[in-house]
Amino acid sequence: MMSRILPHPLLTLLLVVVWQMLVNYISLGTLVFGLILGIIIPLVTAPYWPDRARLKSPAMIVEFLLVVLWDIVVANLVVARTILFTRNKDMRPTWITVPLDLKTPEAITVLAGTITMTPGTVSSDISADGRSLLVHCLDAPDPDAVRNDIKQRYERRLKEIFE
Repeated sequence: MMSRILPHPLLTLLLVVVWQMLVNYISLGTLVFGLILGIIIPLVTAPYWPDRARLKSPAMIVEFLLVVLWDIVVANLVVARTILFTRNKDMRPTWITVPLDLKTPEAITVLAGTITMTPGTVSSDISADGRSLLVHCLDAPDPDAVRNDIKQRYERRLKEIFE
């Protein structure tokens, strides 16, 4: 019975929190309306999620988020330094193909989004077979090191979370 009312409890919680952040004011009315949205939206979209991903390791999710946040801060500083102090002719922009060990579309999507959110890199394409990701780097003197960082820092953790 509960799974019929709340088919995606985490999505319900997320929608309530996001609604409160958008309204930027906590009151009984905004909380109730957020809860209504948090119940109705998952109910309406449930048929489109027949094979929803199961998250395996909550502790790894926290670790992954902390690593990503740290990398975003560091990458911001590196990109700022690169833009301010590196001459264009000294930059080494490059395309990197990252072979994927991930199988689930959700995990691949999170990896591509993480790469894009990190300043200095952007995910641009996924191969037709879903086994590799094309990434552009603003400045990559050692493309193999960038590829290894992506696989070690992000893909390894996402594999533990999703697969």
